[in-house]
Amino acid sequence: MTNKKKNIRELDPFLERERGQYEHPLPSREFVLQLLEEQGVPVAEEDLCKMLHIHEHELELFLRRLRAMERDGQIMRNRRRAICVMDKLDLIKGKVQGHPDGFGFLIPDDGSPDLMLSAKEMHKVLHGDTVVVRETGMDRRGRREASIVEVLEHATNRLVGRLYEEHGIQFVVAENRRISQDILVAPGEHGGAKAGQVVMLEILQQPSKHAQPIGRIVQVLGNYADPGMEIEIALRKHDLPHEFLTKTRRQAQNTPSQVLPEDYDGREDLRALPLVTIDGETARDFDDAVYCEPVAAGFRLVVAIADVSHYVSPGDALDKEALDRGNSVYFPRRVIPMLPEELSNGICSLNPDVERLCMVCDMQISAQGEIESYRFYPAVMRSHARMTYTEVAAMLEDPQCASAQKFSSVLPHVRQLHILFQTLLQSREKRGAIDFETIETQMMFNDQGKIERIVPVVRNDAHRLIEECMLAANVCAASLLRERKHVALYRVHEGPTPEKLEAVREFFREFGLELGGGEKPEAGDYARLLKQVKGRPDAALLQTVMLRSLRQARYCPENTGHFGLGYDAYTHFTSPIRRYPDLLVHRAIKAVLNNKKYRPRVKWDELGMHCSLTERRADDATRDVEAWLKCFYMRDHLGSCFDGTVSSVTGFGLFVMLDELYIEGLVHVSELGTDYFHFDAAKHQMLGERTGKRYRLADRVRVQVVRVDMESTKIDFVLDAPDEKVPEVSDVWDAKKKKPKKGKSRNG
Repeated sequence: MTNKKKNIRELDPFLERERGQYEHPLPSREFVLQLLEEQGVPVAEEDLCKMLHIHEHELELFLRRLRAMERDGQIMRNRRRAICVMDKLDLIKGKVQGHPDGFGFLIPDDGSPDLMLSAKEMHKVLHGDTVVVRETGMDRRGRREASIVEVLEHATNRLVGRLYEEHGIQFVVAENRRISQDILVAPGEHGGAKAGQVVMLEILQQPSKHAQPIGRIVQVLGNYADPGMEIEIALRKHDLPHEFLTKTRRQAQNTPSQVLPEDYDGREDLRALPLVTIDGETARDFDDAVYCEPVAAGFRLVVAIADVSHYVSPGDALDKEALDRGNSVYFPRRVIPMLPEELSNGICSLNPDVERLCMVCDMQISAQGEIESYRFYPAVMRSHARMTYTEVAAMLEDPQCASAQKFSSVLPHVRQLHILFQTLLQSREKRGAIDFETIETQMMFNDQGKIERIVPVVRNDAHRLIEECMLAANVCAASLLRERKHVALYRVHEGPTPEKLEAVREFFREFGLELGGGEKPEAGDYARLLKQVKGRPDAALLQTVMLRSLRQARYCPENTGHFGLGYDAYTHFTSPIRRYPDLLVHRAIKAVLNNKKYRPRVKWDELGMHCSLTERRADDATRDVEAWLKCFYMRDHLGSCFDGTVSSVTGFGLFVMLDELYIEGLVHVSELGTDYFHFDAAKHQMLGERTGKRYRLADRVRVQVVRVDMESTKIDFVLDAPDEKVPEVSDVWDAKKKKPKKGKSRNG
């Protein structure tokens, strides 16, 4: 018996790997799957344990491995609890994606096309759950349909929502509209919350085929219209970490508040160099400082970046939480920092007139704007001035202005930075970087925390000057890591997909324009086309179509270049206080300087995916907050008419951006006129079947605000129709009495 056990265990092709990881190795997952497949039929758990000679002291660990294999979709148990190999069952594993209208989709793990899940199937699960399904056929619209066979893992254990009560039954409606089920509140578990209030709910019983989910209220956040409530909701809806753990706070409090004598070792002394920080008026964390001087063949540009990696070590409490957060999140009037304030606004921030540790990119740039050489090194510095974009722009325009007098000691160096900036702009144009003209806005608030007005942010030369300096340092960082063959996270931006490329070319042919570059256009081809359309009446339309043909930038250890900026290699080095990828790049650069390799605890490709996801999570959360604030603001404009521009065309209507307010709303297809309107995605238009009336992306229209729905943060317009009755605020928003109507999303 002993020899048989020894022999079968030694047949495991991954035995040595298991021995290297565990003192008492178990059969590997691969070997378990191999044995199950060899049997050709489902195997009872007891029989599998006998086959593998699992001893009593190994049983709990082995069963734990089987449960992990179930969660990962490698095996599953049938109704008789026998163990089956998933691949033999023709089942598909993936994540559930809910829709506000009650149905959903399975997003398969293997990348195959999505499958439709009916509202009946969605009653068994919540958005985000991991399941296995069996394909059942096609629905009426020709979409692949599936039924859920097994729920492998529940994604939602807590959620934020609003409490309602009907006929004595309390339930919570989730703020995440992809969760369309009401969650019943268990008797006596209301936590003191009142109907209409925003609450945090813990799910006690997950949904099943025959039962609704049940939960208990663990926190009452307050009333829906309370100041700042929109941020509290967004934090919890998007699972944004917003309170530092005790051990993280303790480490931050124990971090030195000033540079220590021993920190100078191995660093160059730049305290006499007149480095300055240039940021926005409300900035509190200063990642970067810059300095420029003329040299014989061009310029010397010094970009000093806060040395966060000196204070945050791999695997410590600060590092773990910074990785979890991925980045700082900037809401209107509130910041959720990646690092505690002791670091982000203190010892790591390049505040004026104090000594700080930094990592420096010291560049020699030619008179033509080409980076001829660069050097990275750790240093100690002292910022000579904290300046704002507004002050620098004023100084550059008028050397006699008040700001110029205030910063007279560094004015010559700032002017030199501006000369370098103009040179770098020429290089940018030569390189073919795409420079889309977009309007950024800023919300101005009253004392109650609500929007008073929305104003455009004018990007002046000071903004662009700093941007060019940061681009140069980031390119050098990518170049160093690539040359030294050190793995790191690159900021990659790929060109258009073949499908999007064909669509954009077809669109431009209608205007007698051609995007060059053949099957693989470069940034320069886009830049040349942008130059062609500039000044045309339809320039906004053409630019928007070009912009939407490009893919989203992401973090990845495989360098595929940055299409939009026209760089062969690009990374993020300049913001380690607020972006985790920059902190990783600093560690990699320090390793290179010491002829070592930096190996993070998590695989590089997993780090890239995680940081890309946290970036999008932050974008989604800030978008939610801004949408809510804009809706609150627009309640005072019901019935008002505005001029605007069609910002997007969909199958269900037109989105219009208002000129004066920079707020977007929907003109539903049913409001376009008495005609059948057909959506043409390639031409970005709606076309009337009988009248030939056309509404196209970037068209100018006049609209009236007819509905503001605070529940779904949606604003509805109609094409200017002043005779129509405009509803009162109370008709469209009653936070205390109304439950949000299902299926009223603008995406429906």
